[in-house]
Amino acid sequence: MKYISTRGDQSPKHFCDILLEGLAPDGGLYLPESYPQIDDATLSRWRGVYHSQGYAELAFEVLSLYIDDIPAADLKALCHKTYTFEVFGTPEIVPLRPLEDGIWLEALSNGPTLAFKDMAMQLLGNLFEYELARRGEELNILGATSGDTGSAAEYAMRGKKGVRVFMTSPAGRMSPFQQAQMFSLMDDNIVNIAVDGVFDDCQDMVKAVSNDLDFKRQYKIGTVNSINWARLLAQVVYYFAGYFQATQKNTEKVSFTVPSGNFGNVCAGHVARMMGLPIARLVVATNENDVLDEFFRTGVYRVRSSTDTHETSSPSMDISKASNFERFVFDLLGRDAALTKSYFGDALSRVGFFDLEAHPAFSQAARRYGFDSGKSTHADRLATIRDTWERHGMMIDTHTADGVKVAREHVQAGVPMIVLETALPIKFAETIVEATGREPDRPAKFIGIEALPKRVVSMAADVQAIKTFVAGHCA
Repeated sequence: MKYISTRGDQSPKHFCDILLEGLAPDGGLYLPESYPQIDDATLSRWRGVYHSQGYAELAFEVLSLYIDDIPAADLKALCHKTYTFEVFGTPEIVPLRPLEDGIWLEALSNGPTLAFKDMAMQLLGNLFEYELARRGEELNILGATSGDTGSAAEYAMRGKKGVRVFMTSPAGRMSPFQQAQMFSLMDDNIVNIAVDGVFDDCQDMVKAVSNDLDFKRQYKIGTVNSINWARLLAQVVYYFAGYFQATQKNTEKVSFTVPSGNFGNVCAGHVARMMGLPIARLVVATNENDVLDEFFRTGVYRVRSSTDTHETSSPSMDISKASNFERFVFDLLGRDAALTKSYFGDALSRVGFFDLEAHPAFSQAARRYGFDSGKSTHADRLATIRDTWERHGMMIDTHTADGVKVAREHVQAGVPMIVLETALPIKFAETIVEATGREPDRPAKFIGIEALPKRVVSMAADVQAIKTFVAGHCA
């Protein structure tokens, strides 16, 4: 299996090369040259594997189609090291729970930081450590987070040999719990940076550093954001696991609703569907920052300025530049790299938007690729959290509430609608209390976390400042 860039770099690379590289040298994102196709016999075998041998073995089956430069025995060991009861607290790893007629919740938040990002980040940490040891190298990870990516990355990388993490986040725009999870870590290889701006400013800084190839190579810069293909690939697995729990046979279809800001989570669903998983619809749920919903309704992809990015009660989705969207548009345009580059490399930087409404490919977003979308507001998520608690005795977080609200608008008779849970409610306690009048349950290990000492560096949204900072630490 070889990988190419969405912007035209056709020099094929192996998985472990792009694992450590992140962005392609031309600024594009890596994708496989083609998606492996799953026939009915393989799908049936995987169904049996999941139900009889568990999630780790299913992960090995899926990942081995994309990773051929790690020996099979080593890859299997990495999967079994990652997806354990000790790490995720449940034998199913991603158990499916019925919510109401036609709608299910897939629990993805049983990991160390109580968010779905653990599902991929725990594997990524083990992959990094393994490959760096093989090469005798070190890696400086530069990341950006709107909330959950940062803590998931730091908990996965803390103490890992050969890895140092520099994590940027928008100052004051995460929940107190999210901030405490990150800033209370005192590990020598973890550095937190609070940026004066919004998430998109952090993401722009990370991309700018990654696009400086000389700096990137000199200081061994890597990424853990979902621009890293390895993270997105790990997320493909739980679409198969959800399908196998919701169905009895391969002739049945399911749909997924995915709360989405950076498009990585739902892009993994797109990859699973391209492989042949019987997905009827992929429904993108946004909050008030509705860039993605606007595109699927109108064909216009219009990024917002930092001043126009709303601060909401589902803050992990307060994003107006969805990095992974480029991967989907690349497929939507028939893998036309030149056209993809003209949109993401030129049009966005020049005028801040591009319009595909008149392009023949736009109709394929819904018809061929099965995408729908919807939007949720603060009032919507309060009502959804309250209703879900009062009617079902189930407490959900703010992002999952966005997903449930939009899922209810798109559920079809006879087709299970699976909403991907994004985090446990305690991470957004203030809004949960506003909706229900009750404090959500808090795992014992996180009692009093907000009061712990914190270590964080403040910085302007300045590319040169982050380069100087990283260089100084590496020295």
